[in-house]
Amino acid sequence: MTTHERCPADPGQDQGLDVFAQLCPSRAVFAELADKWSLLILMSLGEFGQQRFSELQRAVNGVSRKMLTQSLRALERNGLVRRTVHPETPPRVVYDLLPLGLELAALVAPVGRWTELHAERMLAAREEFDRAHAEG
Repeated sequence: MTTHERCPADPGQDQGLDVFAQLCPSRAVFAELADKWSLLILMSLGEFGQQRFSELQRAVNGVSRKMLTQSLRALERNGLVRRTVHPETPPRVVYDLLPLGLELAALVAPVGRWTELHAERMLAAREEFDRAHAEG
């Protein structure tokens, strides 16, 4: 059986951080990153580069303005995304990845590709599971 260490008492200490520990700050960060919109935003910025809000909303089809705004703010707050306002009329706002975001986007992109390659098999497995566990 695998055991995980408790998170250190000093949140500034990075050794021993454990996303499995309920009170560890790394777990809260992990939960924010695991949000489906955040990962899709990272993947879009990683693949297409700098984008305006409306471009991101089109790229991440189905995300509401509210959720896109919240996710972008969280990504910006965590040092993954940079928001740049260009002093034009009207102001032009663009988003791009910071080095930490580029690193994470490079890790997430293969998971996205893997999902695309294997989605049909997983959907078939779901249907089989649901048939086997149907009430009746």
